[in-house]
Amino acid sequence: MTMSKTKTKYVYDFEEGNAQMKYVLGGKGSNLAEMTVIGLPVPPGFTITTEACNIYSASNQFPPGLENEIDSHLAELEKKMGKKLGDGSDPLLVSVRSGAPFSMPGMMDTVLNLGLNDDSVKGLIKQTGDERFSYDSYRRFIQMFGKVVLRIEGQLFEDAITELKKNKGVKLDTELSAPDLLELVSTFKAIVKKETGKDFPTQPREQLRFSIIAVFSSWNNKRAQDYRKLYKISDSLGTAVNVQTMVFGNKGDTSATGVCFTRNPATGENEIYGDYLTNAQGEDVVAGIRITKPLTDLDNEMPEAYVRLTDAMTILEKHYRDMCDIEFTIEQGKLWMLQTRVGKRTAAAALKIAVDMEKEGLIDKKTAVMRVEPAQLDQLLHPRFDPDARVDVLAKGLNASPGAAVGKAIFDADKAEELGQAGEKVILTRWETTPDDLHGMIAAQGILTSHGGKTSHAAVVARGMGKPCVTGVEALDIDMANRTFNVGNTKVKEGDIISIDGTAGIVVLGEVDLVPPTPTEDFNTVLSWADEYRRLKVRTNADTPEDAAKAREFGAEGIGLARTEHMFLGDRLPIVRKMILADNEDDRNEALNNLLDVQREDFVGIFKAMDSLPVTIRLLDPPLHEFLPNLTDLMVDITRSEFTGVSEEEINEKKKMLHAVEMQHEANPMLGLRGCRLGIMIPELYKMQVRAIVEAACRCKKEGIDPVVEIMIPLVSIVTELQVLREETEQVIHDVLAEQGTDLDYLIGTMIELPRAAVTSDEIAEYADFFSYGTNDLTQTTFGFSRDDIEGKFLARYLDRKILPFNPFETIDPGVAKVLKISVDLGRKAKPKIKLGVCGEHGGDPESVKVFHEAGLDYVSCSPYRVPLARLAAAQSTIAEEVEVSDNR
Repeated sequence: MTMSKTKTKYVYDFEEGNAQMKYVLGGKGSNLAEMTVIGLPVPPGFTITTEACNIYSASNQFPPGLENEIDSHLAELEKKMGKKLGDGSDPLLVSVRSGAPFSMPGMMDTVLNLGLNDDSVKGLIKQTGDERFSYDSYRRFIQMFGKVVLRIEGQLFEDAITELKKNKGVKLDTELSAPDLLELVSTFKAIVKKETGKDFPTQPREQLRFSIIAVFSSWNNKRAQDYRKLYKISDSLGTAVNVQTMVFGNKGDTSATGVCFTRNPATGENEIYGDYLTNAQGEDVVAGIRITKPLTDLDNEMPEAYVRLTDAMTILEKHYRDMCDIEFTIEQGKLWMLQTRVGKRTAAAALKIAVDMEKEGLIDKKTAVMRVEPAQLDQLLHPRFDPDARVDVLAKGLNASPGAAVGKAIFDADKAEELGQAGEKVILTRWETTPDDLHGMIAAQGILTSHGGKTSHAAVVARGMGKPCVTGVEALDIDMANRTFNVGNTKVKEGDIISIDGTAGIVVLGEVDLVPPTPTEDFNTVLSWADEYRRLKVRTNADTPEDAAKAREFGAEGIGLARTEHMFLGDRLPIVRKMILADNEDDRNEALNNLLDVQREDFVGIFKAMDSLPVTIRLLDPPLHEFLPNLTDLMVDITRSEFTGVSEEEINEKKKMLHAVEMQHEANPMLGLRGCRLGIMIPELYKMQVRAIVEAACRCKKEGIDPVVEIMIPLVSIVTELQVLREETEQVIHDVLAEQGTDLDYLIGTMIELPRAAVTSDEIAEYADFFSYGTNDLTQTTFGFSRDDIEGKFLARYLDRKILPFNPFETIDPGVAKVLKISVDLGRKAKPKIKLGVCGEHGGDPESVKVFHEAGLDYVSCSPYRVPLARLAAAQSTIAEEVEVSDNR
């Protein structure tokens, strides 16, 4: 007997869903359903699923049965409301909004007041008795539909409004009369006809279908794709579409619309926070078209609605046990909840909210640790204005996103992106940002706008990125035609340096000195909780005592990688070159002895900074040519010298250098004479370094310092390489300890950074006390990529075409992770107690840390300022694993 296939359901009424259905109904739809279920006042409606969007995106047509489902749910909505869509006597009007599973504020499209036409607007007038409101709603619908659905340049409509206000002698949109707005409706229709060659569509069902298609299509617009790439959101999720009964905040002085947060999203303080406008629609608030009012003013204007709103805020925060971001409308005194979601917040706010909610008993410590995004902690390590700097404030605005930035004032996103990619620091300076500016916001150091409030697009996106932002600087008069802005009598040209302080909301002409921030008490509290749960240790990559000390402040539990090649630069470079150029043993030994002295002091400083914590020192890794001049530059220099009267003695010295460079030149130096191969070819070099390490450790020990020494031999691919070098290393250690008359505990290990080493790790483990995975080189050699070449030539194309889902040098690639796991399993099989860690920069990437946790490593190591991120990510990996195990029982 053949079983009939269950029909796929593509449409859900709000009463049918809940907050757990976000992958089906999107975040907005699932939360509208949840608010409906718990009894908050939500305008009725229905949600079209993300699956329907994905089918449309793949086939450019609705899935079978979707239109019938929409008709059925629309009929039920009309029955519920006692109105018909587009009816000439009492019209039902709806909004059509996007809603992805993860919050993407402003990235996709919305249409309001759908269902209006020349007939239904008369029905709206009849029902409301308000011509001005009705024509205002109609012109807004044409404007939004024209921009979003018909893809007409939005500025054409704004220019028409500006021209009408100028002709009528008024400044504000609200000062336009009903006849003025009726005139604007005709003007907008004419714009549609001119730009599209067709009349504005008047059939409500046609309007609805076009709007649903526009929202589906907006999932793949450039700004949405840029946003997903930035926040690593999958392209396969799709967006839901929410069709909801319209309620109106533009019905006069007893109506309003706004956005609020249950706590301050910038600081985390438990206080009323938000903006609103009377006699306006929601787009007016988020678009920054008008200067908003602080939410606390609503208590004076509409006290009853204010009490109902604050009560609803309390209900939602307790229900979700998190800070909520809420959109609301008050229609002639009645409160309606249009949306809620877990609110985006700065790092400082995330930490404070997590700590406070744990104290309040809303959440436990594990939940608090999971509430803070590891990447957010980077925000707290951004600079701020030097408190001792003299600051002449040019203008003040709203402190929309904390931190400080300095850069060139740049007035459009494309140029900001161009200059940012060229390495220049810019401040994106706009009247107000739109989602189309996202690429420029990503490239900028900070964002400055003359309009918009604390919940405007610029503010919300900047906070999410952790970038400083100052909004609503009314004194900022931007002249796009001449690429300048004026504040009073001060003119600032594009390219002039400005400084902004998003914490204080100020703008300064010129460069202000910046200083790094100090982590807050909440920062330390959450990280101390994280340390209670994480299994992975976190070390740092540091080559100087200063870096080591800073990392220790951030909680580093040792050094996982001290690169000795960095100690060969600066004023030591002439000594290194003397060693390379030596044509006899005496000269080479003299240079090595000089290097021994300076290396010993380097290691003494690091051991002291890391007293009692392990220090893994990598013996010299890069090829020697990196310490010599560039071959082409040197040849040009010699030729120039021969024609400009330089002495023969000096020219001969340069030719000697040229000979050395030619001798060291390799076709592929990354795979040439480097790492352990240098130690085998020039054994005196590694012996000098080992002696310097052990002598430094012995001196520290005599001074009461407890050095924990780990010597790492790089780029091993054959077990016998490690066998030979370990024997030589141990002989030097034995000799030094005999000379010093002391003993010393130490480990000798290797970097696993070549696929052959990974797949023979059981053999290599016999001679290694530890493995440290050099994931940068392991990625290069597993892929066959040269990092410098791929990032400069074709990585961007691979990412755009989705050949690669992400940059494998930022987040560990699954294939490379498999190679690493093979090594882990083989190494532990041969030597169960072998110590395993990662020392590539992947060790500071939160997504990669999860992979390393799952692989069973003992520690990760990263740059000092990434240590807090790694600590938190390691804890979250442990907690997530516990939850998964619990769920599978």
